[in-house]
Amino acid sequence: MIRLNHTRLLLPALLMIFWQWSAVWINNPDYPTPVAVYHAFVFELTQEQMLYHLGMTLWRVVLSFAFSMVLGVIFGIMMGRFPKLNELSDPVLILALNIPALVTILLCYLSIGLVEAAAVTAVALNKIPTVVAMIREGARVVDNDLLDVGRVFQLSPATRFFRVFLPQLYPYIMASARTGLSLIWKIVLVVELIGRSNGVGFKLHTLFQFFDIAGILAYTFAFVAIIYLLEGLIFRPLDRVVSRGRV
Repeated sequence: MIRLNHTRLLLPALLMIFWQWSAVWINNPDYPTPVAVYHAFVFELTQEQMLYHLGMTLWRVVLSFAFSMVLGVIFGIMMGRFPKLNELSDPVLILALNIPALVTILLCYLSIGLVEAAAVTAVALNKIPTVVAMIREGARVVDNDLLDVGRVFQLSPATRFFRVFLPQLYPYIMASARTGLSLIWKIVLVVELIGRSNGVGFKLHTLFQFFDIAGILAYTFAFVAIIYLLEGLIFRPLDRVVSRGRV
């Protein structure tokens, strides 16, 4: 296991060495070294409010993620299991999938106002169609024979749903959750940049005005580190649980 961890760290270490060497060789303030980015990180962490802004962004990501996953899974299952509903809703889904995220954000801010509810709503509306599309495909290929076995053994509808139907959707739910998290936090940054006075997006906009590339990279790497932490603490353990449940 230790050898595997060292192997996984080899490529990032080589990239870091190349970055440091190339930055020193180019010697341009627009191309900061990893050391400069580290100093910017320490400054933002100790002298500014990095933890506060990271926390606000993470809070918006969690809220938007929860709303989009719950609503997306519900609508996706309904569209996948009821052909008539799918036929009626498919044009709306296609439209929602192709509306630019920026348009949705602006419309939410204009209609709801520059408030927290508008920010979370805009992010969730951008993600829900993607979840619906993925879950719909999973609901279409659910093994109906297994559901019939549950009926033969006189399982209750709730038991059939949670013990027979839903486990077959786990891979699709996990896939939509992973892609959703990567998409949501990027949209949250745009939402914060346009209409919030805190969060990583707001800070990136402020640092951009001062041409502080090292600070921008410091915030970027800090939030990416949080996403890696969520991956290791939540998604990978869930993957193992789901894999054991499906064996």
